Amino acid sequence: MNPRRFLSANSGQSLIETALTLSLLILLLAAAVDFGRAYYLLIELKSAAHAGAIYGSQYPTDTNGMKAIASSNAKNLTNVNFTPTATWGCECDDGSGANLATGSPLACSTPSCTGGNLVYYVVVNTTASFSPMLPWPGIPSTMNLSETVEMRSTNY
Repeated sequence: MNPRRFLSANSGQSLIETALTLSLLILLLAAAVDFGRAYYLLIELKSAAHAGAIYGSQYPTDTNGMKAIASSNAKNLTNVNFTPTATWGCECDDGSGANLATGSPLACSTPSCTGGNLVYYVVVNTTASFSPMLPWPGIPSTMNLSETVEMRSTNY
């Protein structure tokens, strides 16, 4: 075999280029899947919080019901640590004098709204822990993701 022909042959070059490119593409695919999983979790958290707040807008003092509705709407969050919380309160319609209720509707009569109305509201917060599939540099191994929905109550 001619040594010059051996040195100028590039039959293995495409194999090396494919190996280098494929490893980079697999890494990008894994990052996209992890990002998609986190985004899906955020969508589920927002949907659960929204469902709890809709229920709470009709029954503002039923915080256990708001949590139950949020939990029942998060059926796809079985393998994560899912925690819903719910509170209710009141404020003046201009946003001043916010008062978090302590379980009694009379506790919301405290803000004095001059020239405005007293508005009741509910707040539902959903939290879940997310763990990426692969350890990424600079990203913690477990993250707490949360969504909060605040809605005015029409029924008080």
